[in-house]
Amino acid sequence: MSVRMAPPLPLIFLIMIHGVYSADWGVRYSHSHICALKNSSVIMSCTYTYPTGHQIMNVFWTKDHLRGEEPPDLSEDPEYSQRLQYLGDKQQNRTAKLSHVTQKDEHEYYCRFTTNVTEGRWIGKPGVSLTVTDLQVESPERVTEGDSVRLTCKSSCTLTDRATFIWYRNSQPLTERRDTNNQLLLQSVRREDAGRYSCALHGHTYISPAVHLNVTYPPKNVSVFINGSAEIVEGDSVTLICSSDSNPPALNFSWFKGGTYLKYGQFYSISRISSDHSEEYKCKSINEHGEKYSDAVILNVMYPPRNVSVFITGSAEIVEGDSVTLICSSDSNPPALNFSWFKEDESLAVGSGQSFSALQSGRFYCEAHNQHGSQRSDAVTVTVKGGAAHLLVLK
Repeated sequence: MSVRMAPPLPLIFLIMIHGVYSADWGVRYSHSHICALKNSSVIMSCTYTYPTGHQIMNVFWTKDHLRGEEPPDLSEDPEYSQRLQYLGDKQQNRTAKLSHVTQKDEHEYYCRFTTNVTEGRWIGKPGVSLTVTDLQVESPERVTEGDSVRLTCKSSCTLTDRATFIWYRNSQPLTERRDTNNQLLLQSVRREDAGRYSCALHGHTYISPAVHLNVTYPPKNVSVFINGSAEIVEGDSVTLICSSDSNPPALNFSWFKGGTYLKYGQFYSISRISSDHSEEYKCKSINEHGEKYSDAVILNVMYPPRNVSVFITGSAEIVEGDSVTLICSSDSNPPALNFSWFKEDESLAVGSGQSFSALQSGRFYCEAHNQHGSQRSDAVTVTVKGGAAHLLVLK
């Protein structure tokens, strides 16, 4: 640093750390260089000495100015006046507090004082060099689940004030986590750790731009969804969809019916479904980190009664006066619960229920019903001859 004194007083320079002295005149700075965070406040302090008998008239901070012109007081500069505050006793020290600093404030600043002696004016050079920095998060673009990752909060210069760092994920503080260094260590990363990370200094409002941490992982939560009605009826079109949570998204899917491979692709479509398609289905999802099967899904295909038939129970030898019990059998889904019995050539039902007791000769058939339809059986003939009734099935 150097001191300039207006002639004709002789100048003697004594260079010291953070200060410059000449005989009884001198200026010392608390810091020769300050690295400050953007939008923060900066404290610049100087102390000075002057010969006995001199009186301090004015002390202020200034910056570079045109040669031959009186250095301007920063407090009178519109660019600084609203942000600069003077502290100190003015007789031996002068401290300037500059608020809301930005990169535009990067200059070298000097302490200037004048005395009651016309030539007794001093400016301490070199002065205080101010550098203003922002914060940037340095992070790998992506990590794999289970790895450890270290994020670094970087500045363009070493901050003058002792820095305590705060970390944020998706704009939320990490449980008030503060690291005395500028690094955040995430051990055994989970997919929940993915997000936008930013950092700040405790006690400051400035927050760094966010950087996205991408956590990759193999397929999880693999499941099969059925596109269409909740109830599948024979003849419907059905599409099965394989869904999984993975990063990167799975692009390889395979389908299985029971243990048999069916096809490749995320979708499996059946244009006209039948009861033959009632089976367990599952899919497999694959990405570059692994694979996983879904739980099995059963396709329950509904259909109306079919293969309806009548058969007799008990002995074929029936004594006159006994009855013949007929039972109606059918294949349907859901199982038929409603049955009607008819005697040929009669329009009205002669009975209901899955079984029917025939007390007279005739041709009888049943009709089975569920919510999807109905079907009637072939007729059987019941004949009573002498002491017995005989059953004859007519095709």
